[in-house]
Amino acid sequence: MSDIDSIAGLETILGKTPPAVNLKVIDHIDPVAARWLAASPLMFAGFASADTGIAITLAGGTPGFATADRGVLAMPLDALDDPALAQPGARFGSLFLIPGIGETLRVNGHVAAVEDGIVRVAVAECYGHCAKALIRSGFWAADPQAAAPASAADFVGAARFMALATIDAAGAADLSPKGDPAGSMAHLAGDQLWFADRPGNRRADSFRNIIAQPRIAAALLVPGASEVAIVRGAAMLTDDATARASFEVQGKVPQLATRVDGVAIERRPSAALARASLWPATAAPTDIKPAKMFAEHVRLNKDKGIGARVASAFVSIPGLMQSSLDKDYKTNLY
Repeated sequence: MSDIDSIAGLETILGKTPPAVNLKVIDHIDPVAARWLAASPLMFAGFASADTGIAITLAGGTPGFATADRGVLAMPLDALDDPALAQPGARFGSLFLIPGIGETLRVNGHVAAVEDGIVRVAVAECYGHCAKALIRSGFWAADPQAAAPASAADFVGAARFMALATIDAAGAADLSPKGDPAGSMAHLAGDQLWFADRPGNRRADSFRNIIAQPRIAAALLVPGASEVAIVRGAAMLTDDATARASFEVQGKVPQLATRVDGVAIERRPSAALARASLWPATAAPTDIKPAKMFAEHVRLNKDKGIGARVASAFVSIPGLMQSSLDKDYKTNLY
């Protein structure tokens, strides 16, 4: 088996991260991202600390349960399924969903304070993530389900979405979406869990983080059900041909697969997921335009080099960002 244990080995397979990818990242909550939060009923959150390592939970409620000013994200402590994870100083990575929209919003930082029943996060990064994971999973097409599959193995086999929490070499938390059809998202083999890595965020955050800090946490979902499977273990990337072939979809084999060793799985109802009432999905808000958010964040990025100026000019052309996303979703989904 060919495990990938260095950035050089990773880049041999995926190539180097294009510098322009980082231009979509800003260091605050701008008005476009604040509008996204106002429409979002669900957040996945990763919390990392020296004492607990990395852990993941969900938070949810009515749309707008999480609010923000420019530098601080705030949410009720009781919106979290696991409020004890929100400790002052903990590093924080999150992913916000809006029903009917495939793109997601990621906000990273650290817990600045927990007081008067409110968690306040100092924001370090804010950016949009492409829709590929939710498109592949058919996330918003699901119908409500009364019960999830009975066994852990069956639940994993039926799962179509994963929120993956990782830690980088400096201890910062990150949370990435993964999605695939049932049977191709993940599978169990003894005390190992395997999942595929498809085209998505070219920043390759989770890949680099796994190489630096193998401990991961993840939440697996069967869209339509209000139960989640919380997974923890030590991850390793591999380009082993047999492992990758088991995740072939539409004739496409992923470039990488991830093996999670010593996996522990806890299945449980998610009160946050139930409160969010995601399914059946409502119509997407007409005033939420993911392409507009991506373009606005490129313009707000503090990098003023020649590459940033070129990118800003590119995204200023009406309709060009949306057409680029549409083409990418059509031709580079798997």
